[in-house]
Amino acid sequence: MDAEMEVAGTQPEIEWDGGGGGADAVLGLAPAGASVSLCYHQAFGPHNDIVLLEAGDDLLPDLLQGRVTVRGRPDEEAVLCTPSATYSMKFVGTSNSVFLIPPGEPSASCLRPDHTKGDANAADAVAAAIKLAPGSIELVRTAPRLDKLRSLLRERPYVLDEDLGDGLQHKKGLYTWKDLCNRIQASDGELLDGLNTLSAVEMDGFWRTVEVNSVNTILDVILHNSVLHDWSLNAMPETDVLSVMESDGFAHKIVTHCLNRFGKKVEQETRSFWSLDEKLVCLQFARKVLGAGKMKLANFMDKWERSIPSGMHADLQMLEGEVLFEKLGAETWVHAFSVADLPLTPADRFAALFRERVKWEWKDLQPYIRDLRVPGVSSEGLLIKYTRRTQPSSEAEPIFTAR
Repeated sequence: MDAEMEVAGTQPEIEWDGGGGGADAVLGLAPAGASVSLCYHQAFGPHNDIVLLEAGDDLLPDLLQGRVTVRGRPDEEAVLCTPSATYSMKFVGTSNSVFLIPPGEPSASCLRPDHTKGDANAADAVAAAIKLAPGSIELVRTAPRLDKLRSLLRERPYVLDEDLGDGLQHKKGLYTWKDLCNRIQASDGELLDGLNTLSAVEMDGFWRTVEVNSVNTILDVILHNSVLHDWSLNAMPETDVLSVMESDGFAHKIVTHCLNRFGKKVEQETRSFWSLDEKLVCLQFARKVLGAGKMKLANFMDKWERSIPSGMHADLQMLEGEVLFEKLGAETWVHAFSVADLPLTPADRFAALFRERVKWEWKDLQPYIRDLRVPGVSSEGLLIKYTRRTQPSSEAEPIFTAR
């Protein structure tokens, strides 16, 4: 049969209108030992533009409604994206003969296995195969590939008082939503979550992060004005804040972004208020203090507590996943080491962690891996794959090293 197929496949391809296969006859077969006669469609050939896709029932609505896209650059492995999920695409070959039979009534003429033409209406030719499929594409849920998003947005962060100018040369390093969709292998929903995680904001049609010194300046001015105008940090009137900040030269868009980054909006009757989050504000001041480099814990705490707004309280638990402590002799030292700067893929994340420290206690390691999400793999599974666990005694803390 395979040799006969090869003979049929070597004939010049006839233009195919998408039908003429008699698939309904095959779908209507009774289950108990029923059979149907099959011939080759007169347009039988490789038809490389037709590929089988194996999909679960949960994917069918998105596929049938055209809500899927294939994303990836020429040098990347393609992924299939629904509005909310990403799937890797892997071609899986088959040793069985898989015939593709188009819908519609069989063609007026078709090819028998001996390459002779026959009447498609005859009893021995009720279905016609258009192609012999060598395999199918298998879809497996995978994590969105967002590391590239971080690097793109870092090319040109927003800086206060910048002037973009006109012309394409001034837009280099800036990306619209469409640009990001074309470059990032993630669903729209996952891409938007990634932008929110990076505290990105859309300005003049481009998605951008805000340069850290600009963020600090805006936050400092908001806090300074809260003292001048006697605003409670738990209930700052939005209209007043935006008006005062605008008079200080800050655009509504960037001020609102900063308020959203460090607090939440609260609606009360006909007015809107902003409540600043103590942990987020204190954490930002901790990052600012640690910008000077490694320092003794006592010195750090003194500078941190003196820098935060009145009424807020510094707590070392706020710094999980942001700093590392190191015991050197009688002194404890602290330095910045943020999970936000680590790779998003598990293999690269663990490699970066073990470059920083050869051995990790669980209480130190956990904040740096709890954000990892791999469909079908638990946190315990990731630990087994990438680490070795040792525990000298049942009372001792487990120690993790690279596998």
